Amino acid sequence: MPTTPRLPVPFGATDCHMHIYGPADRYPVAPSNPSPVPFAYDLEAYRRVKAALGLSRTVVVQPTAYGDDNACTMDAVAALGLDAARAVVVVTLDTPEAELARLHAAGARGARCFMLKGGIIPWEKLHEMGARVAPLGWHLQLQFDGGEMPEREALIRALPCQVVIDHVGRFHDPVPPEAPQVQALKRLLEAGHVWMKASSPYGVSRSGPPGYADVSAIARALIAAAPERVVWGSNWPHPNIFENKPDEARLLDLLGEWVADEAVRQAVLVTNSARLYEFGAATP
Repeated sequence: MPTTPRLPVPFGATDCHMHIYGPADRYPVAPSNPSPVPFAYDLEAYRRVKAALGLSRTVVVQPTAYGDDNACTMDAVAALGLDAARAVVVVTLDTPEAELARLHAAGARGARCFMLKGGIIPWEKLHEMGARVAPLGWHLQLQFDGGEMPEREALIRALPCQVVIDHVGRFHDPVPPEAPQVQALKRLLEAGHVWMKASSPYGVSRSGPPGYADVSAIARALIAAAPERVVWGSNWPHPNIFENKPDEARLLDLLGEWVADEAVRQAVLVTNSARLYEFGAATP
């Protein structure tokens, strides 16, 4: 059973990064998918986690498993309702304008560009993709090895739309906050159009639970640099971990360790996500 966080969770708090999977006969896996699919983690399982965490809103992120077939993701948004859910989808440069408009009306607010194995948009096409989604007010959501941040910094800075960097930069070899890789991300955050998800510290940590000290040091420094452009996500159901999955409540509690100021936590959990994903005002 899901556990509850110790951290006080304000009304309107949003899980800005999670995935939904459905039955294979209804949602076929893409040929490009690089890893096994956790089919047991459907919407009803997530609802239990959401309730235990005290969250009000959800951003469903298209998993690599489904390529650019967004049906499972958008069905989940429809079931959760547009007052409480948004989507980050996968589209291509060939996706028709009418389909982009349909996805926007159904709650999509960003295009995921997975720059690791299984992704379908290469680095050299990112600017063109950004130009395609910018008129909708969408952002590009990027996931890649943060060790590449210095060499990618200029490209990301020049993108013609807002940008969201996944998982505290996902530095595959965690480095100190003063390292050039982290400083490159810090400069991007301070530039004004780049955001970061405070999520999945376990994905690359060498220190391990419960505190993930190496990634936590990076998270504290980057949140302090641009607290108005950071959002939180559970990364449920932690698709690359098949045993001893992290406790989402403890991951939410980590935010309290990264951010001592209640007003900043309110921004990370509520205000920032409302701006980025165009949610209405949070009223009980």
